[in-house]
Amino acid sequence: MVRLIAVAALVLLLGGCSPSNTDGLQQRTADATAAAKRDAEAITKGVAEGLARKGPVNINTASDKNLAKLPGVTPEMAAAIVAKRPYGATRDLVRKRVMSSAEYDQIKNQIVAQ
Repeated sequence: MVRLIAVAALVLLLGGCSPSNTDGLQQRTADATAAAKRDAEAITKGVAEGLARKGPVNINTASDKNLAKLPGVTPEMAAAIVAKRPYGATRDLVRKRVMSSAEYDQIKNQIVAQ
């Protein structure tokens, strides 16, 4: 909300308030408000997702459905993770050719091998 007010104030300062400039000012303010709303919605979704997580996913015990919720993990990849258990370390997902290094990098901070 503070960001929205700051953006609106900046638009007012930069655009001036002369009657001949009100249409342009109105359009810029509407654009700034829409951008601020998109940012706020993205932040809200991110916070909600973060609060819903209960910590890192254990790749040795998680179900294939829970594994498939990780970013970039397909149902087929989740099934392969389950099939190639146990894992001594999370990096074993790459060593056992379950996923590429790039795919592993997307989820490495969200998984553990216990």
